Amino acid sequence: MTVSTGFPIAYITAGAAGMYCGSCMHDNTLVRALTRLGIDVQLIPTYTPLRTDEENVSIDHVFFGGVNVYLEQTVPLYRYLPAAFGRVFDRPWLIRWATSRATATSARTLGALTVSMLRGTRGRQRTEVGKLCSWLATVVQPRLLCFSNVLIAGCIPRLKAELRVPILVTLQGDDIFLDSLPEPYRTQSFEEIRRLVDQVDGFLVHSRFYGEYMQEYFGIPAEKLFQVPLGIDVNGFPQPDDATSRPPTIGYLARLAPEKGLHVLVDAFLELRRRRQTHNARLHIAGWLGPSQRGYADAQFAKLRSAGLQDAYHYAGSVDRAGKMEFLSHLHVLSVPTTYQEPKGLFVLEALAAGVPVVQPSHGAFPELLENLGGGRLVAPNDPQQLADQLMELLCDEALRQNLGQQGRRRVHEHANADAMARETWETIRRFL
Repeated sequence: MTVSTGFPIAYITAGAAGMYCGSCMHDNTLVRALTRLGIDVQLIPTYTPLRTDEENVSIDHVFFGGVNVYLEQTVPLYRYLPAAFGRVFDRPWLIRWATSRATATSARTLGALTVSMLRGTRGRQRTEVGKLCSWLATVVQPRLLCFSNVLIAGCIPRLKAELRVPILVTLQGDDIFLDSLPEPYRTQSFEEIRRLVDQVDGFLVHSRFYGEYMQEYFGIPAEKLFQVPLGIDVNGFPQPDDATSRPPTIGYLARLAPEKGLHVLVDAFLELRRRRQTHNARLHIAGWLGPSQRGYADAQFAKLRSAGLQDAYHYAGSVDRAGKMEFLSHLHVLSVPTTYQEPKGLFVLEALAAGVPVVQPSHGAFPELLENLGGGRLVAPNDPQQLADQLMELLCDEALRQNLGQQGRRRVHEHANADAMARETWETIRRFL
């Protein structure tokens, strides 16, 4: 199906300072697929340029550039310099360079910056709000705006007043960041977001669970919530091969961070290695490791080495798309046992697209994903023993493992591909045009 529209859409997303970010990759995949449908949509990055493992379709300009935003927050006189001076720091190559060398920001500074950004024209980044609003009004002239999260949406009141167009916000993990903020910044952020809720025409979520959760979390009226599907570009995912000749291998594909549950999987893996049936199991790990999480990851690797398993695990680093395909082709099963309630779970779709079954905790979006797609098993959250039991069952039962993998692969390729996601998302968006 091809749709031809005369309705320009501006999709505003947030870069993650060189990290492969699930939200960035989702936004890029969605906009690519919407464009294939013939829809006029631009992907506009904020903070930093996007890093994706597919063709990057974002524009070559960054609004709310990370360098400017930080200087406006911390250097009072900087806010009053001519706009031309600030444009120097909006260049994507310079933002990439600066953020690649950035050190961890204090929770206090980050909290104050979050509140200021949410205040929009009442915050310290009012100059940046003006730049975005002017550019959208004169260059894009959109008929609809969509923000990839509420944390970058402080500019909505001014955009709403000047552009007079519908505005949507996708919610895909905003609570994780907000819950990490210290007081009083967390409370202040909630106050600002609840003011913004009235200005937003609709909120998009990827699971029934997350919609109900965010409805209460932000006080969103039920009629403003719309569930849209999650999808991935399924091109290039490897066909399952005969894995019986390889040692049983468990995969982990996500950020190396406590909330993603690597420590839970490591404890389950240690238990598996003590069992006769899985004494030769291997653990393959891939994903972004930021400076702030280095100590956490090193502690997990040290736990494995102290058990004499230094040759039983492998960390592949942060993999690109080709590396991801190679990584998945060596797995028998994948597990990312998050300790928080995951709103999306792109890694589940990626594993299933390659015919790799999954074992996930029974919270967040995972029960819905596996109910709709099959291809895996659920276990109690934060329970390494139960996780080890289910992993062992799949590793030792080849027929069960293959059936689950084939079922998941078929359903992802048919129902959770990027084009299906774009078509159904467009059906929701067009209600507001």
